[in-house]
Amino acid sequence: MIEQPLLSIVITSYTNVRIYDIYELLDSIKLQTYSHIETIFVTEQSRELYDQVQSYAQEKAIPNFNLIFNDGERGASSARNLGIREAKGEIIAFLDDDVLPFANWAEEMVKTYTDVSIIGVTGPAFPLWEDKSAATWFPEEFYWLFSCTAWNDWQQITEVRNIWTMNASFRREAFLAGGYFITAIGPKSGSMSGRKNELSEDLEISLRIRNATARKIVFNPAVKVQHRIYNERLKMDYITRWSYWIGLSKQKLKNNYQKTSIDVLSQEHQLLKRIFKRLIPNILQTFFTHPVIALRRLKITLTVLIFVAFGYYITFFRLLLTGNKQRIQKSNKEFNHVK
Repeated sequence: MIEQPLLSIVITSYTNVRIYDIYELLDSIKLQTYSHIETIFVTEQSRELYDQVQSYAQEKAIPNFNLIFNDGERGASSARNLGIREAKGEIIAFLDDDVLPFANWAEEMVKTYTDVSIIGVTGPAFPLWEDKSAATWFPEEFYWLFSCTAWNDWQQITEVRNIWTMNASFRREAFLAGGYFITAIGPKSGSMSGRKNELSEDLEISLRIRNATARKIVFNPAVKVQHRIYNERLKMDYITRWSYWIGLSKQKLKNNYQKTSIDVLSQEHQLLKRIFKRLIPNILQTFFTHPVIALRRLKITLTVLIFVAFGYYITFFRLLLTGNKQRIQKSNKEFNHVK
């Protein structure tokens, strides 16, 4: 690997609702301690967003900046693929439009690739709360509802099953070997309501690239970002819908990858152990000192566990009741090309 590889950062967005967050993100990229960077910003749906980002990038003189409007198939996966094709870097990274990378994010990302056995890198996302009081009561074990990672406790570089595209990268050859994002998977309108498939695009492409390259994906705790948590994501409607979708996705994952050598649900099993061995006892203890906080944590815990379980088992019971073998075969074949 060359000493100063070009890092291409692909960012996608579809609405100017987050425009000031986007401005802060572009500022943070300009201030990175690693300078050999190109930024590829892909917009879609909103020409106003395109114009605003273009004006800001010119005003702030964002170096090596490439702005693209996606006028083809819509969706995050399609937009990322467009960014990948335009990228010139040896390493291609992804950031969500509502994150803020730490100043040494790019430097630490590139440094991780000195190990030639690594094909992909992901890192922690810490919550940046709109309502700062949420930090006092929302359980860390469920930060994954907001694409944050405090639940994992990884303090050193650790091999993981998959990346999270709010903070991740692959070597360029990963896409040559394993292909791009499948556009049928992933959000189409910025939320789970726009998803057309229960399987996560982050997970699907990770397993496919691991299989194609026989190289590892790692979590580096030094590759840090902050992820904005808007108040709407603390509402029970959001939490129940997202929990249900996660349950569906895990059942889909188990069905389609159960014959591989990867323990596909190992991370989920670790998290369940943490919930029952640490979170629930902590809630019970807190009842004596902070009963209101304990009740809020208990409500979240029960809601998430119930709706994840409902999503996970609903497909199983449907198949059991209908006895439809063709649906089972179709489900197992849908992603056979990634095994």
